[in-house]
Amino acid sequence: MKILIEKSLDADKAENIICVDLPEGSALADYMFIATGTSSRHVSALARKLKESLQLKNVKGISIEGLSQCDWVVMDAGDVIVHLFRPEVREFYNIEKMWCAEQAILDDVGDQIQA
Repeated sequence: MKILIEKSLDADKAENIICVDLPEGSALADYMFIATGTSSRHVSALARKLKESLQLKNVKGISIEGLSQCDWVVMDAGDVIVHLFRPEVREFYNIEKMWCAEQAILDDVGDQIQA
């Protein structure tokens, strides 16, 4: 599922994609993605397309919060949580600082996937 999410976000032109490996045994999830959309409309499209991609792979129980405003959308896909932000909202909340001791910025998702 991690690779599917990386590819989907990259294909839909999400910016500054970060994947955080959460501590083993975390009650939240195994991974958390943080990405930026260029506008509220882009954030909405990223969330909707990612949900469709996950559903095509039979991922069940996907929940999404924040679609009414699309400043910050959170998707819970079970083992993975995805945060999608507008640029200024991401900068304001800076959740990377809270979660990321080691960041894996996916400048080129293709290289990251093959590694």
